[in-house]
Amino acid sequence: MRRPRLELPGIPQHITHRGVNRGATFIDDEDCAAYLQALEHTSREQGVCIHGYVLMTNHVHLLVSAEVAGAVSRMMQALGRRYVRAFNTRYGRTGTLWEGRYKSCLVDNDRYSLACLRYIELNPVRAAMVAQPWDYHWSSVRGHLGLRLDARLTPNAGYLALGRDASERKTAYRHLLMEALSDEMLVDIRSHLRQERALGSPIFRSMVEKTLNRPVEVRPQGRPHRIQTLMFSDPI
Repeated sequence: MRRPRLELPGIPQHITHRGVNRGATFIDDEDCAAYLQALEHTSREQGVCIHGYVLMTNHVHLLVSAEVAGAVSRMMQALGRRYVRAFNTRYGRTGTLWEGRYKSCLVDNDRYSLACLRYIELNPVRAAMVAQPWDYHWSSVRGHLGLRLDARLTPNAGYLALGRDASERKTAYRHLLMEALSDEMLVDIRSHLRQERALGSPIFRSMVEKTLNRPVEVRPQGRPHRIQTLMFSDPI
């Protein structure tokens, strides 16, 4: 029996969903546009706020939150069905597109949520697809920098804390994007997402554990050298 996901009203979740056998989930711009259209529709239908996203060749990352427990899971189910149906129809295929269930972890709504947002929007840079994150079209970064209007986005607390007004926040965030995330933060984000735990301060983790009566700490992993290689050569 599958364990229920860690999910709390109002607390951001970092989500990733990868194509089955690491196969492509987006062939061209039309596919990306179709996914974002489905994301916008299903998020509004379920009352989910989209704080950030990036569409890569064979996976996606989302930063989302909802005021009702279960809304994010319902959105992801509806989004998966809607997009897979359109993808299969377009390419004359059948069957699944995504590799099992999506991965998710709860994220402390402060500097950790901002770090996850940077992680998501810097993904194309780490993958050497673009030189600067704002050069990539299929992410939320251009909306956060004021380079385009992105009606899907709801700024989260970490982003809003960057300045007193929109101009200050855009400038501060652009500077942050020019700085790579520390190796320690990269490992933390990836390990918490992989194990679907709660990423944040000790106080935040304690709160989640007591509220949900579930363990939230990352478990030690074996074969550390192999894991380190995967973390940096095959980013998620």
